[in-house]
Amino acid sequence: MWRNLLAWKKAGTVKAFFFFFTLLCAWYSGYLLAELIPEAPLSSAIYSIRSIGEKPILKAPAPKRQKCDHWTPCPPKTYAYQLLSGGGREKYAKICFEDELVIGEKTKYVARGINIAIVNYVTGKVIETRFFDMYEGDNSGLLTKFIQSAPQKSLLLMVTHDDGSRRLKDDAKNAIEALGSKEIRNMKFRSSWVFLAAKGIELPTGIQREKINHFDNKKNRYSGWPAEIQIEGCIPQELS
Repeated sequence: MWRNLLAWKKAGTVKAFFFFFTLLCAWYSGYLLAELIPEAPLSSAIYSIRSIGEKPILKAPAPKRQKCDHWTPCPPKTYAYQLLSGGGREKYAKICFEDELVIGEKTKYVARGINIAIVNYVTGKVIETRFFDMYEGDNSGLLTKFIQSAPQKSLLLMVTHDDGSRRLKDDAKNAIEALGSKEIRNMKFRSSWVFLAAKGIELPTGIQREKINHFDNKKNRYSGWPAEIQIEGCIPQELS
C-alpha cells in the first residue's frame, strides 16, 4: 500500500513538473515571437482586419478650372468669353476673354455706365477698353465715335454697371443697333445689359449675344438695384 502511495505521489510530481515546464516554454515562445515580429506590420494587419466590411470612402476629384470660369471647356480653335453686368453698388461689371480679365474689379478699367472692350478677332488680343458714364456728362457722342473707330474683324464686348441709359442718345443707340443689338432701345434706368457684337465678321447664330434685366422695385436682389446678368460661350476662331 505504501509503495502504491509513493508511486502515485511520484507520478503527480512529474506531471506538475511537465505542466510548469510547458507553461514556461509557451511564455518564452510568445516573448520571442513578440521580439521578432515588427510592431508596424502587426498594427497594420490588425487595422486591415478591423477594416473588413467597412465601405470605402470615394472622393471625387476637384473640377478643373476652365477658361473664364466656364463649367465645360470650349472646343479647340474657339475663343472663350464671359460678360457679366454690374449688380448692386459693390458688384462691378466684368468682361473675360480667353481667360483674360479685360474689365473687372481687379482692373482699373471699370466704372459706372457702359463698359466696352474691343478685341482683334484674328489674334484674339485686346485692342482697347473704355467706359462711358451715362448718368453724368455728355458721353454719348464719345461712345459713338469709339464704336465707329473699331477696326474691321474685331469683337466688341459691352456691359453696364449702375446706369447706362440716362444720357444715352440716339446716335449711340443707332451705332449699337447697327451692330445687331435688339435691346438697346429698351434700356431703362439701371437696366442690367450685356452685348457681344462683331464688326466685319458674321457671328454664329447659335451663340448667346445679348441679355437685359430691368430695375423692378418688387423684384430686386439688391435694394434699388437690379440683379446682375451674364452670358458666356465659345466663338470659332475662323468666321466668314
